[in-house]
Amino acid sequence: MTASPVQAPTAAIVLAAGIGSRMQSTLPKVMHAIAGRSMLGHVLGTLAGEKITPVVVVIGPDMDVVAKAAAPHQCVTQKDRLGTAHAVLQAEKALAAFAGDILIVYGDTPFISAETLRKMRAARAGTARPAVVVLGFSPNDPGAYGRLIVGANGLERIVEFKDASPAERTVGLCNSGIMLVDASVLWKLLADVRPNNAKGEYYLTDIVALARAAGLSSVVVEGGEEELMGINSRVELAEAEAIFQRAFRRKAMENGATLTAPETVYFSADTKIGREVEIGPFVVFGPGVVVDDNVTIKGFCHFEGAHLSAGSIVGPYARLRPGADIGKDAHVGNFVEIKNARLEEGAKVNHLSYVGDARVGVKANVGAGTITANYDGFTKSHTDIGAGAHIGSNTVLVAPVTVGDGAMTGAGAVVRTDVPKDALAINAGRQEIKEGFAATYRTLKQAAKEKAKK
Repeated sequence: MTASPVQAPTAAIVLAAGIGSRMQSTLPKVMHAIAGRSMLGHVLGTLAGEKITPVVVVIGPDMDVVAKAAAPHQCVTQKDRLGTAHAVLQAEKALAAFAGDILIVYGDTPFISAETLRKMRAARAGTARPAVVVLGFSPNDPGAYGRLIVGANGLERIVEFKDASPAERTVGLCNSGIMLVDASVLWKLLADVRPNNAKGEYYLTDIVALARAAGLSSVVVEGGEEELMGINSRVELAEAEAIFQRAFRRKAMENGATLTAPETVYFSADTKIGREVEIGPFVVFGPGVVVDDNVTIKGFCHFEGAHLSAGSIVGPYARLRPGADIGKDAHVGNFVEIKNARLEEGAKVNHLSYVGDARVGVKANVGAGTITANYDGFTKSHTDIGAGAHIGSNTVLVAPVTVGDGAMTGAGAVVRTDVPKDALAINAGRQEIKEGFAATYRTLKQAAKEKAKK
């Protein structure tokens, strides 16, 4: 049995200095989000999953928001945008002592897959030990992509579209810009790059021809067109979002979830969906949502930072905000909002209610129109509803307040002090009956209406 080749340690340089003028945004391009996660976040997450370290992120001037998003990875600044080779050189000092392979990726290519990175690393570790591995792809429309010129001895050069001859433009194998390079030769190759091209920039792609001239080989590994799409405009951002959502929906269904109208359900990159989960139409999962097995989610719900335990039923038209923790077999019904609150096993909040900064105990029932008044304009306070408690419709629970186990509140109650176990809290006025008043009222109103017509 042949042993697998030993792969060298791998570091990464992420190029993220582009301002993205076509985005028409003050936000740096790589900070625009797909499925609730920035493009840069997608790339860094993939690198982390492959244990590629250290990672150096190349940013532009005044890109503090990118540096913050990249933390704890080191950031270096490209003050003058003189091309991709110049951008990579900004990381030389940070990686000068690194021995192994250096992966060069782009912060606006968020879908690069772990499988493709493994193929590139395997190519570097193969018997040929090429100095440079270039990631290529064969798009349906090669358009203005750079072309990969391959000969009998491997990749010969990369030609940017503006510099390509008519014959070279007919080549269908295109450059993604992503490379894996032997660290022992990378910095020397970059130092020899010259801006002899139509744009007058220092092209990273020139290192392939420079490596060949130095007697070093380069090879191509191919990836898929969708995973290698770069995003330069809001139109392309929307296209990328659609690609992500289609893939995530399919994966969720293949893993045992039922989506009634898949095209209307939107997931975040970190959404976790269990098996035997039913999801109705027009449901949106913001960041930080975990759905356990055997959960039913009815239509038109919006979740963020929430956990739904097994057997729970939520919706329709429910909103779960950060910190919502829905216990086993609990129910959250229509037009109910839960925020930073725990519903324990079997608890029910079924109609037109707001529960925030609270605990709802085991099998407690919260009536329609109930709210926890958790904010007094200065501080947020906690409401605690005990096991088996029954909260009457239209109750206002003025936090901080506790309703004991098995206690009740009357309809319309405003509860400002603690309710002991098994007690009833009421504070509405006594009901008074006026016989015949409604009929008399209607007669007087009708007479007034007829008089007004004359």
